[in-house]
Amino acid sequence: MKLTFLGSGGGRFTTISQKRMTGGFRIEDFGGKNYQIDPGPGALVRSYQFGVNPTKIDGVFISHSHTDHYNDAEIFIEAMTKGMTRNNGIIMGSQTIFDKFQQWGPAISSYHKSNSKNLILTPNKIARFPKFTIKGTATKHGDPTGVGFQIENNGFKISYTSDTEYFDELAKYHKNADILIGSVLRPGVRSIRGHMCTDNFIEIVEQVKPSLAIMTHFGFKMILANPVEEAIRVSKKTGVRTLAAFDGMRVDINEKYPERSKMIRLKDRFANRLKQEEVYPLNFETKQNKRRNNKNNYAKFN
Repeated sequence: MKLTFLGSGGGRFTTISQKRMTGGFRIEDFGGKNYQIDPGPGALVRSYQFGVNPTKIDGVFISHSHTDHYNDAEIFIEAMTKGMTRNNGIIMGSQTIFDKFQQWGPAISSYHKSNSKNLILTPNKIARFPKFTIKGTATKHGDPTGVGFQIENNGFKISYTSDTEYFDELAKYHKNADILIGSVLRPGVRSIRGHMCTDNFIEIVEQVKPSLAIMTHFGFKMILANPVEEAIRVSKKTGVRTLAAFDGMRVDINEKYPERSKMIRLKDRFANRLKQEEVYPLNFETKQNKRRNNKNNYAKFN
């Protein structure tokens, strides 16, 4: 079993700027099946960048109708159904993924819903399938129908909070999770409406007591504060191993001892030998050379 992060950023400004990638994550080999979770902007491209095959999925989960969570959903549905030529897979998510509710949704078209099973999740709704069981978990966020989930196979449970502010009952929905994945937009105590900060995540980790906790969906302030340092703080306060997701992170899950799971960095297949800090100087030098050449050419003909 693996968790592959095609992005660790979230929120509108991180998404617009791509300070962190926003491709969501994948749960792979969960009961022999692969699931794409919240495929935000760039998820398809990041799949190829990190050597992950977008056609090898059996389900797409979309937590709510905000662009940083649903943007690439339709192309993943096409990948899952071989370009909409096969009936395959399952689409899971909030009501607004499938239908209009107030000013939200639908996030995917009727056409894209037509070749896969559709499952609208609500808090505590449980759906059982041959390879897994999934339960919707409550959120308090901008989209009032938004959901997280807890997915289970052979007693092993992965919980995902999605975007939500902290509320007293939140931990109950994620009870008994072996792995808890939290959207933690901001560092320290500085939460904003609809989102958690690090201290909120500490509270839920202390109550759920997972074997492994993972923070993701970082906003500007979290990125500036250094998510790794925030994750270390969660670990020290709770005694639970806590990881700060990064773009291209893969976690090889040790199902017997999740806290011993191995974290690796996937090879960036798009990378070349040019360092990022060299890009601007190179562009500047190119412009300077063009100006110099233009001056020389002007001198030749005058």
